[in-house]
Amino acid sequence: MKRKFLMRSIIASLLVFILTSAIPGKIFAQGSSKYAVIAYYMGRGNDAAEYPVEKLTHIIYSFLHLEGNKLLDKPNDSSSIIELVALKERNPSLKVILSLGGWGGCPTCPDVFSTEAGRMEFALSVKHLLEKYKADGLDLDWEYPAIASIPGFKYTPEDKPNFTALILQLREVLGPEYELSFAAGGFKQFLDESIEWSKVMPHLNYVNLMTYDIINGYSTKSGHHTSLYSTPEQMNSTDYVVRYLDSLGVPRQKMIIGAAFYARVFKGVASANNGLYQECQFSDYVNFKNFDTYLDKDSGFNHFWDPVAMAPYSYNAEKKLFATYDDKQSIELKSRYVMENSLGGIMFWSLGGDKYSGGLLDTIYQTLTSK
Repeated sequence: MKRKFLMRSIIASLLVFILTSAIPGKIFAQGSSKYAVIAYYMGRGNDAAEYPVEKLTHIIYSFLHLEGNKLLDKPNDSSSIIELVALKERNPSLKVILSLGGWGGCPTCPDVFSTEAGRMEFALSVKHLLEKYKADGLDLDWEYPAIASIPGFKYTPEDKPNFTALILQLREVLGPEYELSFAAGGFKQFLDESIEWSKVMPHLNYVNLMTYDIINGYSTKSGHHTSLYSTPEQMNSTDYVVRYLDSLGVPRQKMIIGAAFYARVFKGVASANNGLYQECQFSDYVNFKNFDTYLDKDSGFNHFWDPVAMAPYSYNAEKKLFATYDDKQSIELKSRYVMENSLGGIMFWSLGGDKYSGGLLDTIYQTLTSK
């Protein structure tokens, strides 16, 4: 059985390599952008049409989960996916991608994907759902193979090769007509220990780099949660991840950098350095569409810009609150970074955090379509 599976995998790998090696990381969407603009979307689907979806190339429905070995679509998921697929009437180039997992959404992944039978049943269920909804692909958001995430969640060293086997199985079952990507942690331990990059990337359209939540709910020291560049105090950044993966041979045109359409707010932060790099405790999560009221001067916040990290932050001295986020300035710089470094594009979490018009998606699109 193992020999048979190995031969099948080798043949499939060669076929997929031939078929996908010509697939460019860059795609041409409606409009003049030649880069992928990918929105993660967590919602009921009924408000997605309020956004300028003509400026997107992909929308990733977040999240489906496992039931046994199969990808599960509950009734709420079904109605949401139908709503998203209907957006193709406005943007025929839009690709609707289904996603598995999310933070806390993949507790049984290590067990399900540890066997050939489990991987095969999962892959067949994915194809069934893609055909059922006329969707365009799958994004894996297993947080995280082979390393610790949520306390109590199982992980083993075997997750790493099992993830590779899963990608091979999915590509064999889905063929080259469906897109396949995964969400990657934007920190060194994940980059080193979770993925066999040289083995999986030939079979993938993109890797969606979660270059946000670098400072997160578990952090005890404030910093930039989605900075473009590293600083002496904070190594992890968008640029660090891109350069590190480039050194491993990951094609730049398959790298999608991440932007945050939300702020992370920390409490109990001392006023030194306007709250930056101080002891802290996570307090709140604020969407970009609410920045004008939550992070404004009337609420006690002062805005600052870090010229090294190329990232904004705000501090409320009276309440000792520190906020880290992306804004229009940092989003424009990230978008230009995509262009200047020949990357595949930019993705963000999440569409529901943006304004219906005049928001961060508009900034991305305007930048990527500028000359």
